[in-house]
Amino acid sequence: MTAPQATGSAASDPRRLLALLDYELPEPLIAQHPAARREDSRLLIVEREGGKLTDSRFADLGQWLRQGDRVVVNETRVRPARLLVKRPTGGKVEILFVRPAASAQGECWRVLARPAKHASPGARLATPDGALSVEVVAAGEQGERTVRVLEGSLEAVLRAQGEVPLPPYIHRAPAPEDTERYQTVYARVDGAVAAPTAGLHFSEALLESLAAAGIHRAPVTLHVGPGTFRPITVDDPRQHDMDEEWFEVGEAAASAMRETRAQGGRLVAVGTTSVRALESMADAHRGGIAAASGWTRKYILPPYQFRAVDALLTNFHLPRTTLLLLAAAFAGEERLRAAYAHAVREHYRFYSYGDAMLVV
Repeated sequence: MTAPQATGSAASDPRRLLALLDYELPEPLIAQHPAARREDSRLLIVEREGGKLTDSRFADLGQWLRQGDRVVVNETRVRPARLLVKRPTGGKVEILFVRPAASAQGECWRVLARPAKHASPGARLATPDGALSVEVVAAGEQGERTVRVLEGSLEAVLRAQGEVPLPPYIHRAPAPEDTERYQTVYARVDGAVAAPTAGLHFSEALLESLAAAGIHRAPVTLHVGPGTFRPITVDDPRQHDMDEEWFEVGEAAASAMRETRAQGGRLVAVGTTSVRALESMADAHRGGIAAASGWTRKYILPPYQFRAVDALLTNFHLPRTTLLLLAAAFAGEERLRAAYAHAVREHYRFYSYGDAMLVV
């Protein structure tokens, strides 16, 4: 099966791409809460050949897939990684624990601190009850810090006091429902600070109905980092720096995907994070499908030839983000612009708790 290849204006002038993919979004269309049920979300079908758009429901996803297709899902699990700490003077600092950092100084973590000016190297920060204390040992750009755990169990404190790190465009405090709804039903491997949001629409019942129709799944892992929300601030998107993220594709999943392709089925990537895991795998095997793992900075923008993805299920993304560029590389810039304009006109819900689209 030949994988899709993107074409379009980006091939001749990549610097035009960000302007092409800007769009106006009314504030009320940014979803602040999840749908009543996971599969109650709307689903926009985008056909790459011809550009036809069809309004559907996520509960009807099986009608748009074929027997023998395989949905590839990201099994990463979001940690309650946001923690409020205090300086000795009483000033509050919010810390987002991103991932462990290699160090000979003990247990160290890469974090994002806000306000960063209150977390300078040498500063000691502690939870209000003193269950955890850390020391800032290094500073980076854009609020990045490295902290060393001085006292207490970080994992225990995060479980007891940590908050789900909702995206910045959700203008409310985390609610009890977010503990479960900002997590896919198949989340298994702790490590993300943001959810692979295209997977939030799946319920156990929907997955079972797909399996009964001969549409099975294959798991991969990519631990989503904070860079997923970071806008592209350079004029030439090719100069954007991607954050490093851990990915893993196991042998059982790779074998299942090879079998799917051999039998004429499609690999349907659930979300941009699954795409990055699959294409990172393909990079490791000269385009082949086999087990792979490691740190990746995979950055996909038009033009790009996809080797391990045949269809894409994804949410609607912010302008000037790497997520939107990846979707444009798969769907084509003009088709994606038309799809987003349609979604705005038809009042689809946008971003993490919003609706989805399937590009086939």
